Amino acid sequence: STQSTGINRNGIMSIAEIDKALRDHLGIDALFDATPAIMRAFMIAKDTRNTNPSLGKDYIEFLEFRFFLRNLRQYFEYWVAFKRIGDDDDRRISLDEFKQAVGNELKEWVGEIRDPEAEFSKADKENHR
Repeated sequence: STQSTGINRNGIMSIAEIDKALRDHLGIDALFDATPAIMRAFMIAKDTRNTNPSLGKDYIEFLEFRFFLRNLRQYFEYWVAFKRIGDDDDRRISLDEFKQAVGNELKEWVGEIRDPEAEFSKADKENHR
């Protein structure tokens, strides 16, 4: 719970407090390095309830924390998959990387992809090929 982190006992946590808890209290370095996954889970969790609008959008409340954890798990899985497919740290997957993954990881994760270029084009709205 947010109370057991020892960071703050008022029932709310900021993204900075969550980062600190993940690093200092849980000791999960791989998760701490997944900042985009943490941010996305936080953003979704803070929009699940609006129990105290005076807090603004910089905090999640205790009631939102379970949504944060559920979403963190999902987005961390996406982060790991993305890192396994991309062979550099540019946070992008090229068409070549995607094609290579189609016969390996992606087939295992989502099944057969018959037209990799068409599927890639659906996701690549900005044409970064």
